[in-house]
Order: sequence, then structure tokens, then C-alpha cells
Amino acid sequence: MNNAMTPLEILLQNYPQLTVCQDAIQAAVKLIGDCFSANGTLFTCGNGGSSADADHIAGEFLKGFCKKRPADDKTRDVLRQFAGEEDGTLLGAKLQRGLRCIPLGDFSCILSAVRNDLDGQMDYAQVLYALGRPGDVLLGISTSGNARNVKLATAVARTLGITVIGMTGEKGGVLAQNADIAIRVPAQETYRIQEFHLPIYHAICLCVENRFFDR
Repeated sequence: MNNAMTPLEILLQNYPQLTVCQDAIQAAVKLIGDCFSANGTLFTCGNGGSSADADHIAGEFLKGFCKKRPADDKTRDVLRQFAGEEDGTLLGAKLQRGLRCIPLGDFSCILSAVRNDLDGQMDYAQVLYALGRPGDVLLGISTSGNARNVKLATAVARTLGITVIGMTGEKGGVLAQNADIAIRVPAQETYRIQEFHLPIYHAICLCVENRFFDR
């Protein structure tokens, strides 16, 4: 990576078509960073390939992405106290600091219960209703912008005081209408939309990581 350029500048250099999304991406970076600064949680969700993207985003936040994020000295000392010298030293050397991100699609037990007992379209809404708090952020991903379960989750989010970021295609759909920040990529075919989503959320993750970690 060219250290003289920000992740967003590199994104736009590599994908000039995404210049139309620049303001929304910058707003999303700030919102997510401010959420983490306030000890809030980022929730992610989507369907199909977008569900995989939601998991992918969480993976970049929960451990080191392009920076190592080592545990601090105090944590290392306490780990040796509770785990013993050998295990404590191992944990202290290997653990990486994370940022609070939860993919709503990764709760197989409750999701199957919701689909069986309530309504399959309420899966993300129910988990978010149980876990979400004011000041958190929901990142919903839908290539059409019209995924019903993502739409219902955004309604719960707004009810709880959770800010919504939507990642969609050019048409936007209801997700773009309901989101506080809508990242609408300039494509209409599902696979093309997804091809734009990945470098965008990588850039977002890099920008946020740079805000919190030095190396």
C-alpha cells in the first residue's frame, strides 16, 4: 500500500467509477469510528453473497486487518496472573485487539428458532432487537436494496436509536430510502454490485483501523 495515500484515495484511484460514492463512504467511516469510540457495536447483515460480505467485514474488525493490534502491557500482565506464565505469555503474545462488530447472520440457533416460531423474515430484526443499543450502527447489505429481512432490521434499528448504513446497487431500493447513509454503487447486476462492495468495505475497514491503531 502507498503510505502517502489514504485507503479511500487508493480505492478511488483503482475504481474511479466509485467517485459518486465518495461522500457516503467518508460518512460511513466517520460514523463507524465514532460508534467504536463510544464503545458501541457495529452490526452487519445481508443475504447470500451479501451475508458472506457481512461476515467478512466482521472478520476485519474483530482482529488485526493490516495492522497487528497487539494486546497492551496491562492485559499481558493480567493474563499471566490468571492463566499462568506459559499460557499467559502465549495469550499476551498472540491476542489482538478488536473492534466490536457482530454479523447478525451468525447465530444459527436463534435464527432457526425465529424462522420456525415467528417468521423467517424477522431473523435479523429479532437478534438486533435483543442485542442492539442506542448509539450502535447497523450496516445492511442488499444488492437490490429490497431484501425483506434487512428492511425489517432497519425498522428495528431506527426504533432503538441505531443509525443505519445501507450498501446497495444503483437503484438503491427501500434500503437506500431507509438508511441514514446510503452507499449506492454504479451497477445493477448482482455480481457487479458485489464486486464494488468488497473494495468499498475493505477501504472502510482500513480507514477505521488506521484511526484506532498505530501499527
